[in-house]
Amino acid sequence: MRLFLAAFALVATACTTAGDAPRETRMVAPILTTPDARDTHSYARPEVARVTHVDLDLALDFEAKRVEGTAALDILAAPGAQEIILDSKGLEIAGVTDANGRALPLVVGAEDGAKGAPVTIRMGDARRVIVRYRSGPDAAALQWLTPQQTAGGQHPYLLSQGQPTLNRTWIPTQDSPGIRQTWTARITAPEPLKVVMSGDRLTPEGEPVGPGRRAYRFAMNQPVAPYLIAIAAGDIAFRPLGPRTGVWTEPAMMDRAAAELADTERMVEAAEALYGPYRWGRYDSIVLPPSFPYGGMENPTLTFLTPTFIAGDKSLVGLVAHELAHSWSGNLVTNATWADSWLNEGFTSYFENRIMEAIYGPRRARQEAALSFDDMMSALNEEGMTDSTTRLNLTAADGKPEGGVSGIVYDKGAVFLRTIERIVGRERWDAYLRSYFDRHAFQPMTSARFLADLRANLVQGDAALEQRLMLDQWVYQPGLPSNVARPDPAAFAEVDQAVAAFSAGGPPPASFQGWTTAERLRFLNRLPRELAQPRLAELDRALSLSTAGNNEVLFAWLNLALANRYEPAVAPAERFLASMGRRKFVLPLFQTLWGEGEWGRAIARRVYAQTRPTYHAVTTGSVDRVLGVR
Repeated sequence: MRLFLAAFALVATACTTAGDAPRETRMVAPILTTPDARDTHSYARPEVARVTHVDLDLALDFEAKRVEGTAALDILAAPGAQEIILDSKGLEIAGVTDANGRALPLVVGAEDGAKGAPVTIRMGDARRVIVRYRSGPDAAALQWLTPQQTAGGQHPYLLSQGQPTLNRTWIPTQDSPGIRQTWTARITAPEPLKVVMSGDRLTPEGEPVGPGRRAYRFAMNQPVAPYLIAIAAGDIAFRPLGPRTGVWTEPAMMDRAAAELADTERMVEAAEALYGPYRWGRYDSIVLPPSFPYGGMENPTLTFLTPTFIAGDKSLVGLVAHELAHSWSGNLVTNATWADSWLNEGFTSYFENRIMEAIYGPRRARQEAALSFDDMMSALNEEGMTDSTTRLNLTAADGKPEGGVSGIVYDKGAVFLRTIERIVGRERWDAYLRSYFDRHAFQPMTSARFLADLRANLVQGDAALEQRLMLDQWVYQPGLPSNVARPDPAAFAEVDQAVAAFSAGGPPPASFQGWTTAERLRFLNRLPRELAQPRLAELDRALSLSTAGNNEVLFAWLNLALANRYEPAVAPAERFLASMGRRKFVLPLFQTLWGEGEWGRAIARRVYAQTRPTYHAVTTGSVDRVLGVR
């Protein structure tokens, strides 16, 4: 077994040229076989046989809302291994053959509501298998939009969201973050739609393949977690932002999107100056229709973005910095299991703040770090300081793919790294973190492995430093260690004074409109949670909150107003919920309404009946549980 595991750890030379490279030149990523790296949310048995490369050849069918074609899988297997197990959820598999067209037996196991079904292929000596299949019409990773749901209103649109375990609804592979895979794709779509994917674009304009259809080819020759294979198709155009950066979006949204993303090239340069070269070639973004369920998704070479970050003043571009930072923490070094999501999101939240500091200055970075600290404290207080969900490394029970509390996974993770920085000094910490990304590039990571690396390359046997860092307490214990690096209390001095003055009966702050987004959010989030109707009306009138153009500020106001049954906020809330599908905004507002008795529940039912068909499955799955929709 030792020899077999060593073979799995071999890494082939990376191919640096995009294209149909010979398979033997593609990078093969190692896997971790320690108990803490076992992914219980996948049926795969990578210690027996694992997918190293996927070739997709698919046709997009907008009428049937399906993708159909083949997935050819290259397999690395233990000596004598006769079968491989894939993940599938709702896939309709027509058959499997080896590379010579010989049919291979397969068994599709019982369906599990969360994991889907195991697909066991009796491959014998074959090490390349071809799966003929089509996705189900309700594949959770795929959202098929009607023309009316797009900005242009003329053509349909397709977008995917694979994280955490949704890509098994349209790609038959081993859908586990620790089983990294290279991939290529040939996608055909009806004209005039363009197709983009999270890999090198080999045919940007497509190739005619018959009446009214074009084929687009893509390649990713660096191994990625399978949830990072992403696709979008629609009436989209491209505009360059810099030598290696650009934006895709619908023509009607292009000017606003490009203006908001103007600093993207500078962000890439700042990130490289911090933690080493950007290793993915291009860094483009696509600004999607508003139904996209997340703020952003760090798909390699093509970050997916919600249009809700467009405020007209770059006040919400921390989102872009966050997704860019994932090109190191998440895409380059990836959590091996979802119980260690903090290794992606906590690192990235810390890195995001450093990029924002480099581009927009220390004051903005300090304020945004202080907001993150507030989010962490809210999560700790809500969950309870002794609750297991406040650990960074989550227990098996808590470490579900969609598990984890954002205030812990994102914010406590970032505060932990900020605490290390403050103890060892920024220069020493930056040197370590850069070397960490170099040492573990294109590899999966666990909490235990990270701590071992930290001790070997930063602590280096210094017992006093080990004691000061309190590493195990941060990672494996709930609550907040006593050595936590707290934010600068002066970061929001003016804002906190305004909160105190208003809470004591004073007027709304006259300087509100001149504040940064962080300052406005601090003010709204620090106000008393129970406010009388006249005070709410005074705030709304003086600060123009119900018509705020910044979606973060508008959301914070609506959440406060609805929790106090402020009737004038209902109509803006309905418009807000009908204009987007971003779960960060949609779910809490429905939760707030649902918690306000029959007054709020009647509103929630009415609005959700109208908006649910426009939301992605990621969003509806969460809201359905709150409203009891079956």
